[in-house]
Amino acid sequence: MRLAGARLLSDRDHPVVRAVLAADPVASCMVSARVEVAGLDPWRLGGELWAADYRGARGGRLPGLCFSGPNLIPLRGNAAALRSFADRALRKQRVCSSLVGPAEQVLGLWDELAGEWGPAREVRDDQPLMAMDAQPAVGPDPLVRPVRPDELERYLPAAIAMFIEEVGVDPRAGDGGVSYRARVAELISSGRAFARFENGEVVFKAEIGAMSRSVGQIQGVWVRPDRRGHGLGTSGTAAVVSRLVNGLGRTASLYVNSFNSPALAAYRRIGFSQVGRYATVLF
Repeated sequence: MRLAGARLLSDRDHPVVRAVLAADPVASCMVSARVEVAGLDPWRLGGELWAADYRGARGGRLPGLCFSGPNLIPLRGNAAALRSFADRALRKQRVCSSLVGPAEQVLGLWDELAGEWGPAREVRDDQPLMAMDAQPAVGPDPLVRPVRPDELERYLPAAIAMFIEEVGVDPRAGDGGVSYRARVAELISSGRAFARFENGEVVFKAEIGAMSRSVGQIQGVWVRPDRRGHGLGTSGTAAVVSRLVNGLGRTASLYVNSFNSPALAAYRRIGFSQVGRYATVLF
């Protein structure tokens, strides 16, 4: 008889969850950003937080923690914890679009889930997680600025092109792009979408996809194909880093595929250093 398993956490578990997230603020940024705003109530959080050892949570320990929502994000846990997360995830139909987070936990959890959820569309097993909290070593592009709400229609084609290129699927599939358009509009309205416009068109873009009280995670870095190789990606990303570090008082972070040598080199020139390793399983 199984006596322990993954359990749903609630707002009364907030102190121990907060301590776990604070222990690795860069790796946990995506989850921390949600928890800081919404607490642990699933309806407000837009997902569930699971603990691998519920009794441990009550005693101030949390050896395993996983977020289940639009993405499945295991942040902490040994093999037994990951099995308990897999058991809970398999109780209902998969709704997440990806499995993402620290590589050890993601790949271990995928081993448990692959038999039921596989095959994956793609497994990216080595994604350096990078961070910096200083002024960029590269001069920021002065023409990169926050996108205005009235510029959504001009920004959206670049965001769609980036998504297709990076993820391999069209974000407009399924609902005609209604959900993706709403997400992009939300990023713009919150001042977290940045671009360089030339003749009314986006030639560089990036976003702060998740932002906790201490870390901002940069995503969606894209340069229009005909403008690549001229340093726009490096100086543009430096502008977003400067905004995060100097303007918002956050550590800037991002993760990138290990095979993307040009991007890795550019981020290192800016001043990023590797602080961990992520992995992503795409469905």
